[in-house]
Amino acid sequence: MSDSTLSGGASGLRGLIQTLNGLFARYVPADLVALAARFFIAWVFWSSARTKVDGFAIAESTWFLFEFEYALPIIPSALAAVLATIAEHLLSVLLFAGLFTRFAATGLLVMTLVIQTFVYPAAWVTHGLWAASLLTVMAYGPGRVSLDRLLGLER
Repeated sequence: MSDSTLSGGASGLRGLIQTLNGLFARYVPADLVALAARFFIAWVFWSSARTKVDGFAIAESTWFLFEFEYALPIIPSALAAVLATIAEHLLSVLLFAGLFTRFAATGLLVMTLVIQTFVYPAAWVTHGLWAASLLTVMAYGPGRVSLDRLLGLER
């Protein structure tokens, strides 16, 4: 392939890539990206939260898991079970609604880092995808389809 093909005008490979990049930038709305980043990661944590409860009480299986499988070196297992259950429910709802969005994403990113470091270190690909969504929300905000925007907490 010659230099003129790579660096040429609209007919070259560079021009084609620039045109496609421009189309993506123009027609993939940032608000859709923000909504998807919020919604799908919130769903992951909400689904996890729902497995931790039985009605309005923490499930017996949750106490067991936090004592034997999710055991953290610093926090007592009972406290970790309560904190994780509350955080997953609350922070997921905040992300769905787009309320205090960057705070909620930060909290879930901290949880992700704890899970990656102390619980499932081999699951770095999954946790990396979670972190990418959460970092996207933290960096770019919740988008226009959010309570933060409606309440004037985001521009």
